[in-house]
Amino acid sequence: MKTIKEVLNGNGSGLYYGNRVLLPFKAEILKIVIDSNIITDFSKKQHGASVRVTDNYTEIYFCDYKNLEEELTEYDVIKLVLVQQEESIFKIENHIPIELAIESKHKLSIKQIGDDKIFFE
Repeated sequence: MKTIKEVLNGNGSGLYYGNRVLLPFKAEILKIVIDSNIITDFSKKQHGASVRVTDNYTEIYFCDYKNLEEELTEYDVIKLVLVQQEESIFKIENHIPIELAIESKHKLSIKQIGDDKIFFE
């Protein structure tokens, strides 16, 4: 199982199917920005996002979207703040801002958001 940093350093990628995103690492997700929505509640519900972490990957369901490929343009990215699972979420230096972009059919690029880019609060 790769860590978040290994995926970012190796230009790793994730997958998407409809409204489901699969990331190749185990992470605690603190915040998601998709379109103009900021999501911080990941409990199982009808709106927002639901997160599940397995032994091999992290899975996100976007409840308000049917198909990410149809609803996001090539210029849209999904921004996340996450922490490698088993690291302290209370240490700000462990918070990693990333962006996910649709690259091709079912493939997502995963990139770290640099200090030079405006993020969100």
